[in-house]
Amino acid sequence: MICLALTLALTGCGEDEPAGDTNGIADLPAEKIEKKARKAAERAGSVRLSGTVISQGQTYRLEMRLKESGGIGEVSAKGGDNFQLVRVEKDLYLKADSEFWARQENSGKDEKPSESDVTVARKLEGKYVKVPRKDPAYEQLSGFTNLSVMLGGLLVLNGERETGDESEVSGRRTIQVNANGGKGGTIDVALTGTPYPLRLQRGGSAGTVTLADWDSGFSLRAPKKDQIVDYGKKISASE
Repeated sequence: MICLALTLALTGCGEDEPAGDTNGIADLPAEKIEKKARKAAERAGSVRLSGTVISQGQTYRLEMRLKESGGIGEVSAKGGDNFQLVRVEKDLYLKADSEFWARQENSGKDEKPSESDVTVARKLEGKYVKVPRKDPAYEQLSGFTNLSVMLGGLLVLNGERETGDESEVSGRRTIQVNANGGKGGTIDVALTGTPYPLRLQRGGSAGTVTLADWDSGFSLRAPKKDQIVDYGKKISASE
């Protein structure tokens, strides 16, 4: 089943800025550096989010491209489900393997899926299922594709802020902002160009996420009609 804890709580040229003089934020107090990074993130129209998030004892691997009108990417739970999501405006599509759908057919029971469950699941493999907006799973699943929800849930520091070391993320110089000596999280902020947050190390060793391709944009469209099927049942959103 999908155990989602969303309350963690391409093309373009937007972020490819020259590595010349710094943007001056290294001379600011830690709180102001964080504030500038947050404002830059809020103003951006898109981002690529990659990394690992640990929530309620479950580890999720995220590979998402997000923008205001939707998102596309893959979410995988360690030792569990792996599925792809596409959201265009309010329309959300889910694609998963046959094992995922077999468990859905089995209604979360511990016993082995029946032959009929497996047969139905195989027909759904490789296809996109449009998630009804009234389905209990819609809100949780769509959150993974929501730019403001994901950034709001991830860009969180807890504790007294202090400026950390200068570092580098994907070849770009950064300055770190630490909370509670790093125990409350660390954000690497770009030292050149726009001061975007480029990496977040969540407090309590709860995962590390890289943020790239800020404001670069990407193509987003719904799957073709022949790739979409109707599941006809509720998609479980919890174990």
